Amino acid sequence: MKIVRTIDEIRNQVKSWRKEGLTVGFVPTMGYLHEGHASLIRKSSEQNDRTVVSVFVNPMQFGVNEDLDSYPRDIEHDSEVVEESGGDIIFNPEPEEMYKSGFSSFVDMTVLTEELCGLSRPVHFRGVCTVVTKLFNIVKPDRAYFGQKDAQQLAVIKHMVSDLNMDIEIIGCPIVREESGLAKSSRNTYLSDKERESALILSKTIFMGMDMVRNGEKDCKKILDAMKKNIESEPLAKIDYVKIVDLNTMQQIDTLDRPALCAMAVYIGKTRLIDNFFTEQV
Repeated sequence: MKIVRTIDEIRNQVKSWRKEGLTVGFVPTMGYLHEGHASLIRKSSEQNDRTVVSVFVNPMQFGVNEDLDSYPRDIEHDSEVVEESGGDIIFNPEPEEMYKSGFSSFVDMTVLTEELCGLSRPVHFRGVCTVVTKLFNIVKPDRAYFGQKDAQQLAVIKHMVSDLNMDIEIIGCPIVREESGLAKSSRNTYLSDKERESALILSKTIFMGMDMVRNGEKDCKKILDAMKKNIESEPLAKIDYVKIVDLNTMQQIDTLDRPALCAMAVYIGKTRLIDNFFTEQV
């Protein structure tokens, strides 16, 4: 698996593909790849002639006391996953390559970033929007692929691409779960055996909320109260948020009278995990 570490290298490779008339798909990641990432790479390889996978732990999207230094990294493992999944090249820059000395330009957003993870991690989406814009400008893909586990991020990226007239198709792909139901995440590696068992409360609660919607419940408060009570039954779980928001604005709603996202962030011990479902997919 070819790994390039400079912007010039990846640009030159993509230019070479373009000269051949090939389409380019792009999967941006922070590495420590799992089956969720692999599903994105496979989708890209199905829909494009070539696929670029970026592996970059973006310091700009981590706040103070978050897990930037401890975030898992394993480029050899990542290379195996990309190759097995049909990817063609990995872009693995150092922070100094992405953010030159004196870097002072940022991409930010209002409204969609004011709730959910944007509320509890205030610098997060400015970092996401900035790095994704840079990556899009570097790779210039036809299509880019994001997982629906990070549903707010997916909505933010789609909105940013539309607002800024970027000529890129953004494709969301379904959550990939472990056999137990736990959503695949690089941060699952932080969990002890006991914590991993406790973390199943997230998916169990998501499935419970989906059942309530499937059975006709429209009152968001009733759904959220039931979900919060279920999470609170797990001693190791601490709720960051459990909310239902308008799928287009990411603002809280009271009634399921429009496409909506039910999302949660929960600490299991010191590990913050997220999960969600789209009500129109129930």
